[in-house]
Amino acid sequence: MTKKTFIVPHDFTEVADNALEHAIATAKPLQAVVYVLHVVPKEKHIKDAEQKLAEIVSKYTAEGLELIPTVRVGSIFEDIGEFAAEHHAELIFMGTHGAHGWQHITGSYALKVITSSSVPFIIIQEKGVKPSGYDDIVVPMDLHKETKQKLAIVANLATYFNSRVHVITPDESDEFLRHQVLANISFANKFFADRGIDVTTTLAPSSGFDKEVVKHAVSLDADLIAIMNLNRSNFFGSITANYEQYIITNDAKIPALVVNPIDLNPYGQSVLFS
Repeated sequence: MTKKTFIVPHDFTEVADNALEHAIATAKPLQAVVYVLHVVPKEKHIKDAEQKLAEIVSKYTAEGLELIPTVRVGSIFEDIGEFAAEHHAELIFMGTHGAHGWQHITGSYALKVITSSSVPFIIIQEKGVKPSGYDDIVVPMDLHKETKQKLAIVANLATYFNSRVHVITPDESDEFLRHQVLANISFANKFFADRGIDVTTTLAPSSGFDKEVVKHAVSLDADLIAIMNLNRSNFFGSITANYEQYIITNDAKIPALVVNPIDLNPYGQSVLFS
């Protein structure tokens, strides 16, 4: 059986080390291969980067996983996605930080990197990963049809970590929209219950839903928030990216699983971990 492949873009910062630790925790149950990738602008930087990556990887040799350091010449906005495609990666773990980081990977730039790849990302700030992995995963479900696509990925993570899944949906006052919300809740309940996953559902005010999602995650001491990136087709100059940016750079520093919509079928079933 082909081993699963994860990628960690690494810029030699602490938050990138944290992303690598998240990747290792997720890779362990699967014995997945983890590529530690650094992108340099010019060939003259390769040797120095290779030395630094070798030191980083050597710190984690006791983990018993295959960690492969790789240096590539190019741009993070193109080459992370290309590298992921070339290696059939299933998940990318990427750290994000303030303005003084690797090519300024703040919220909007992180979204730009995410948008360049069809592979799901886990975006990590300073919050470390528990030894047990992702115990509690919050799943916002709005009324976009694409929102169901992330459920298969969440289900697979939840299966490996024996996670509890917490679905949160906007409480709509319009009767037609409320009917759709209830249908989404019913769908999610059945989807996770059929897979033996513990699931709860919560209605939250539709106004300021992004803040309600983070507030709910904090109340649960959640380890992950799973969202869709609905800005693939109109990212540049988009003003609708505020929701995604808010979640991936949330003040509680809870990691975010970000899934790009793909055109497969009505539910966008994922092959991740299958």
